[in-house]
This record gives sequence, structure tokens and C-alpha cells, in this order.
Amino acid sequence: MNKVALITGGTKGIGKAVAECLAQAGYDLILTYSSDTRTAETVAADFHRRYGKQIRLLQADITQASSIDRIAQFLSEQNIRLNTLIFNAGITCRDAFENIAFADWERVFFANVHFPVFLLQRIIGRIQAGGSVIFTGSLMGIEPHSVSLSYGVTKSAVHALVKNLVKFLEPYQLRVNAVAPGFVDTEWQKNKPAEIRRNIENKIAVKRFCDPDELASVYKMLIENNYFNGEIVVVSGGYAYK
Repeated sequence: MNKVALITGGTKGIGKAVAECLAQAGYDLILTYSSDTRTAETVAADFHRRYGKQIRLLQADITQASSIDRIAQFLSEQNIRLNTLIFNAGITCRDAFENIAFADWERVFFANVHFPVFLLQRIIGRIQAGGSVIFTGSLMGIEPHSVSLSYGVTKSAVHALVKNLVKFLEPYQLRVNAVAPGFVDTEWQKNKPAEIRRNIENKIAVKRFCDPDELASVYKMLIENNYFNGEIVVVSGGYAYK
């Protein structure tokens, strides 16, 4: 039976790199995306052509509770059982502290914390015993975040969620972990001004951003190593070493 992984936000950035890593490893994939259908379809076709795996796409906006129903219904109708569930999609709000609106604060919390909790609640019976649940946390949930308060706080909550979920997932024979990336060379980071990038690189011991493929291999490790459970694996290259 083929292994199946569901990755939220799996058609761009970190999620795309993880999806490709798992396709190479023999996984069929279910990739959710927010709105960019053209990019999602291009990625799915490319992965299928290169790796011969089944790539299903599902539009699901993580800021909407209805997306929980959409994903759960899709898995039920297709009678899909998962081996791996990766909560990768997330959002931020970069408003100054003095200008943060309650609705925007609430929106970030819903997308980054509430959505994965209640999606997991709905579909936990569709994850095979011995399977793995992985969250994308963030170095900014550990180090102070000077740009987005809501992002830093919600990623801290994600890390705490992983620790607390261990006991709740144990009866299902599921492990749960998180990867906390530092600065990863996705399109988001590549579009930053050169001076800002240099300032960041000067704070990293290895003097560069993380390649997405390097990060993806950490997710694969957490899936394959059955002793990782309740861990927050920081991948920062030695950020703020001096």
C-alpha cells in the first residue's frame, strides 16, 4: 500500500520543498493551497511527471473554518488514510504593535493555532497507527520577533501545542514533532533587499540562509525516525551566535 502524506501549504516555499522530498521518497501527496490554482497545478504536474506519484490538490484557506470541513470531507469521500500529516501553512500580520486590530490578531491565531488543532481533531481517525504529525514552528517562536508580534506568539503556541499533544496522541500510536526553521531561502526571503539579507547572514554562524532542500530533509528524518516525539527541532544555522 502506498504511503500518503497531507501537507497544508504544500505548493510553495517550505511546503513545496517538503512535498518534493517526500515524493522522491515514494509518498503519494495531498497538497492544500490557499488561492493560487495555477501554481498549484503546475507543481502537481511537475511532481507527478518526475516522480510518478499521485498528487492530489485541495484548495483550503486556513483562515476559514469551512476549510476544516472541506479537507475532512475530501478524505472521507476518497477513503484516504494518511501516514503523515504536516501542518505547514501559516500567516502573519506585520502591523505595528500600536496599530494591531483585534480581527487581524484573531485571524493569525485561527490560522496558525486553531485551524490545525481542530483539523487534527476531525481527521485523527484517518491517520494510520505508527504515523507522524509534524508542525512547522519557527525560530521566531523562540527568539523575540521584532516585526510580527502575532506570528512570534502563535509560533510559540505551536511549540507548546506539540509538547502537549504527545499525551493526547499516544493512544492513537502517533508521534508529533515540530520543525522550527530560521531563515530559509524561499521566494519570500529572496525578495528581501540585499542589505537586509546581509544583516541577517551576519547573525548566522554558517553565514547563509538555509536551502529549502536542507530543511525538507529534517521533516523526512522526523517521519522516519520513530524515536522523535514531542521535539522542537530548530534549524537556524547558528542564528544570533554572537
